[in-house]
Amino acid sequence: MQQPPINTVTQNESEEIDLLDLLGTLIDYKFVIAGITSVFMIGGLAYAILAAPVFRANAIIQVEPKKNDVLGFNDMSSLLGGESPSGTEIELIKSRSVLGKAIDNLKLDILSEPNYFPVFGRFIAKKYTGDTPDSIAKPWFGMNGYNWGGESLTVFKLDVPPGLLGEELTLTSKEKGNYDLFDEDGNLLVSGHVGTKTESNGIEILVSELRANPGATFSVMREPRLNSIKDYQEALDVSERGKDSGILGLALESTDPKKAVKTLNEIARLYVRQNVERTSAEAAASLDFLKQQLPQVRKDLEEAEDALNKYQTRSKSIDISLETKAILDQIVALDTSISELKLQQAEMDRKFTAQHPAYRALLSKIDELSSKQSGLSKRVESLPATQQELLSLTRDVQVSTEIYTQLLNRSQELDIVRAGSVGNVHIVDDADVDLREPVRPKKALVVLMATLLGGFLSIIFVMLRRAINRGIESAEMIEQLGLPVYASVPFSTLQKSAETSSKKTKAEFAQILAISQPTDLAVEAVRSLRTSLHFAMLEAKNNRLMISGPSPSVGKTFVSSNLAALIAQSGKRVLIVDVDMRKGYLHKSFGKPAEKGLSDILTSRCSLNSALHETEVPNLFLISRGQTPPNPAELLMHKNFTNFLEEASEQFDLVILDTPPILAVTDAAIVGRHSGTSMIVTRFGMNPVGEIKLTIRRFAQNGVVLKGAILNYVEKRATSKTGYNSYGYYQYSYVTDKK
Repeated sequence: MQQPPINTVTQNESEEIDLLDLLGTLIDYKFVIAGITSVFMIGGLAYAILAAPVFRANAIIQVEPKKNDVLGFNDMSSLLGGESPSGTEIELIKSRSVLGKAIDNLKLDILSEPNYFPVFGRFIAKKYTGDTPDSIAKPWFGMNGYNWGGESLTVFKLDVPPGLLGEELTLTSKEKGNYDLFDEDGNLLVSGHVGTKTESNGIEILVSELRANPGATFSVMREPRLNSIKDYQEALDVSERGKDSGILGLALESTDPKKAVKTLNEIARLYVRQNVERTSAEAAASLDFLKQQLPQVRKDLEEAEDALNKYQTRSKSIDISLETKAILDQIVALDTSISELKLQQAEMDRKFTAQHPAYRALLSKIDELSSKQSGLSKRVESLPATQQELLSLTRDVQVSTEIYTQLLNRSQELDIVRAGSVGNVHIVDDADVDLREPVRPKKALVVLMATLLGGFLSIIFVMLRRAINRGIESAEMIEQLGLPVYASVPFSTLQKSAETSSKKTKAEFAQILAISQPTDLAVEAVRSLRTSLHFAMLEAKNNRLMISGPSPSVGKTFVSSNLAALIAQSGKRVLIVDVDMRKGYLHKSFGKPAEKGLSDILTSRCSLNSALHETEVPNLFLISRGQTPPNPAELLMHKNFTNFLEEASEQFDLVILDTPPILAVTDAAIVGRHSGTSMIVTRFGMNPVGEIKLTIRRFAQNGVVLKGAILNYVEKRATSKTGYNSYGYYQYSYVTDKK
C-alpha cells in the first residue's frame, strides 16, 4: 500500500492579503496588543510626570534701519533694494563674541547639578516644600548620598587642567561648610571650604554657596569654552517676527527658568552694547575721513571766492543775467551732487571692491549726473563770454560752499554719534518666562504619542509574529497534503491549568483530563476520534495503534492517554505503552513509576505481566518506558519487541503505542512497521506545512502508511478555518443537566 500523493498548498490562500483575515489576527491577539500598548502608555505617563520640566524664556529686540551715515551709503543701498538688516543681526547675536562674553560673565561653562535618586528622585526633590526657604529635606531610608529637595550649589570659579576639561567630577558635602572634590575614579582632588578659594593638584575652585546634607553629592564639570558656545548657539533661538519688520524674538529653553532669564538678558545686553560700540567705531572712522577732506575743501572755497572777487573788480561788478542765473542753479545742484557722490566713492574704496553692487550703482549714478552736466555745458557755450566766465566762477564758489557746509554739519553729527551711547538696536521686552506652563514635556501629547507608538509597535509585532510563524491553522491545510484529519482537538484551559499546578507543586501526577473533566471540549473531540478510529481500524492488519508526531511538544501523550481512557471506558481492554524510552513521561500522567517498563521487557529483565500497571480507569493498563537504555532504536529492532507486541495483542483488544517524534529519532518508523494503524499528532500554529510534508515522506520511506492526522491544541481564532468559530466545539457545550 502506497502513501497518497502529497498535494501542494494553494498559493492564493497562503499569500493573498485578506483584510478580514488581518482584522481577525488583530482580534485574536487583542490582549497582546492591549498589553504592549498599556506598557507604552504607562511609560509615557511616567515620563510625563517624572521628567524635568523645560521652560522657555523670551525677549524682544528691535533692529532699526541704519540712518544715512556721513556719506549717505544707506541711500545707495536702498536704491539696490538691499536685504533687511535682521539676517545680519541674528548672526551677530549668535556670534562667539557675544555668547562667549555672556558665558564668561555668568560662568555658564561651569556646570553643577545635584545627584538625585534614579528615576523618581528629581520628582521627589521638585515636590519638596520646606518650612523655610533654606530648609533641606532629610535623606530617605538613610541614603544621604542623594539629594531629596532644597539643596543648592554655586561654584563661582573652577579652573582645571586640560585633562579634566569636560570630565564629570563629584563634589561631596561635609559638615560645617566643608566639601571634597573627587574625579571619576574616586580619587580625592581638592578639600575645601565654602567661600574660600582653594588650589590643589592644578585645580582652583571657589564655592560661593553650598546647602546640602552631609554626604550629599553633586556633579560638577568645567566645559571647554568653545563647547559651551556651540551648545548655546544651538539652544538659542533667534527669529524675525514678520517679514522685514526688524523685530527679533530671542528664546532660550532650560530646566532652570531663573538661569534662562538671566542668560537671555545678558545676551541681549551684550548684543546692544556691541551694536553701540560698532556704531561709534564706524562714526569715528568716517569722522577721521572727513577731517582729512575739510582742509582741501576749505582751500578750494577760498580760491574760488578770491578768483570771483578779482574778476568782478576787473570787470567792474558785472552781474549775471536771469538766464545765466537759472543755468547756474542747475549746474550748482549737479556739481554738488556729483561731489557728494565722489566723496562716497572715496569712502567706499575703503570698504568695498569695485565689483560690489553698491559701488557699481554709485558709479552709474555719477555717470548719469555727469551726462546731465554735459548737456548744461552746451547751453553755457551759447552765453556771452563775460556771462560764461562769471557763471563759472560763481558756480565754483557756490559748489564749494555747499560741500563745505555739508561736511561741517556731518562732521558735527558724527562727533555726537561717536561720543554717544545709542545704536540702531533696542531691547523692547526684557527676558521673562511663564512658570505655569513649561514647553516640555507636553504631558497629554506625550501620553498620547506613547500610546499610539505602543499600539503601532504591538500591531507590527503581531504581524511579524504571524508572518514568521507559518504553523498550520486549519485541517484543510493538512488534508491538502493527502492526509485526512480524524479530529481537531480544541485547546483546553483546564488541562493547561492542571499541568501548571502540577509543576508548581512538583507533583508526579497530572490527572487525565478524560477522567477529571469528562465534559471538557477537548475530551469531546477525543471521543469523536475514538468513533472515527473504531471504523478506521476494522480493516487493519492488527489491533495496534501507533501515535507519533513531527516534533516534540505537539501533545502526543495527551492524545494517547485520553484516547486510551475513553476507549477503556467503552468496555474494551486497552494497553497503552510508552515507547519513548528516552524522554517518555506517560507514567506521570497516571501517577505510576517509570521502573519495570518497556526497556526492561526488551532486555528480558521482566515479563509483560510483571511490567503491567493497572490504572484508575477499569480495563486500562499501562507499560511505562522503563530504565533509560543506551540503544533504544536497537532494542525496538530486536525480536523481543516483536514477541512483546504479539503477546500484548493477544491479551488486549487495543494496544496504543506512544512513540517519540519521527523527525527527531527513527523509533516511530520502526514501531510503525509493526502497527496496523499509524497516526500523527500535529499542533495548531506550531508545525509548518513543510514539516508535515517531511513527516509523511519519512514514514513513506520506511514503508509506513499514515492513516491520518490529529490537529491538537486548536485555538479559537477570529480567522479560524477549522469550523469551530462558526459551528463546532467552541459554540456548543452539551453537558448533563444538574438537578
